[in-house]
Amino acid sequence: MTRLDRVEQTTRFTEPPLTPRTAVIWSVLAAELDRRAGDQLTVLDVGGGTGGFAVPLAQAGHRVTVVDASPDALAALTRRAAEAGVADRVRAVQGDGDALAGLVEPAGVDLVLCHSVLEVVDDPAPVASALAAALRPAGAASVLVAGRAAAVLSRAMNGHLDVAAALVAAPDGSAGARDTLRRRFDADSATALLAAAGLTVEEIHGVRVLADLLPAAVADGQPAALVELERALAARSPYRDLAAQLHLFARRPA
Repeated sequence: MTRLDRVEQTTRFTEPPLTPRTAVIWSVLAAELDRRAGDQLTVLDVGGGTGGFAVPLAQAGHRVTVVDASPDALAALTRRAAEAGVADRVRAVQGDGDALAGLVEPAGVDLVLCHSVLEVVDDPAPVASALAAALRPAGAASVLVAGRAAAVLSRAMNGHLDVAAALVAAPDGSAGARDTLRRRFDADSATALLAAAGLTVEEIHGVRVLADLLPAAVADGQPAALVELERALAARSPYRDLAAQLHLFARRPA
């Protein structure tokens, strides 16, 4: 039984409103929070921006530190936390993911979130190592990365066959200087990165398996059905591997 199955059987953690971009991630996180029910967790959200994950986690009673390079995003986070009544449980720290090792204390965090960061930093290896070092033994990491296969298919379907070919050939899954991302991952390369940092990957899910492929009229007209279909396909091959993003849930060994 996966976390996506188990979370349906418990109501101890109330998920925020779900979207195709967040439903699978919240399902996995909710299962972990329910596993630790009764504990106030110390959470580190790297690249957490305006608090889409941080504020709901704080509302659930946990203490969250958000590290982000954007002062505007952190200002919005602070306002959002205040409006939600959890300003005392949310801390904003300005800093780049590349400098994470110098921003957090080692072995002091129960849960790390690192969403859409490893594909843009200069070097993902030391960042992944810093994530692992920040965790207490048996602490968990929620890592979201850009998927290579979806990028290849998207470019090809839009007629940019040269860019699709470049994405296939490039070792890092980037299309060159004009690409907005430095790298993209598949399940094996993302797992290897986290394993090299000392983390054990327990689950991998696809995020946005269909959401980016459907016409807006379909996605907007049937949002609940799309969320449920995303959740149903998230862990199934080959759908998982074609998702726009891959979500890895990993743990530091006890």
